[in-house]
Amino acid sequence: MNYNPMNLILYLFFPVNLIAFVLIGYDKQLAIKNKNRISEKVLLTWVVIGGTIGSSLAMSIFRHKTAKKSYLLKFFGIVSLQVITIITLFYFDLISL
Repeated sequence: MNYNPMNLILYLFFPVNLIAFVLIGYDKQLAIKNKNRISEKVLLTWVVIGGTIGSSLAMSIFRHKTAKKSYLLKFFGIVSLQVITIITLFYFDLISL
């Protein structure tokens, strides 16, 4: 049986993004109710491990974290590093489609 690391990435892509999406939505509800919130560190950790799309969608849909410049700076810094990493991996032919 051939092991392909891309298969693992694809299998994890949906659940990681779903969790990131739910966490942003849940944090928004906690904010509305003035309850203890999910830390930015936790939210950004899910972005780092691949929840960029889920987090982005949730931020847009729930209009959450879209006005906090410090969070957005970190978020887009992570996204930039992810894009640079993917471009580099393709450029050096370390991954392919």
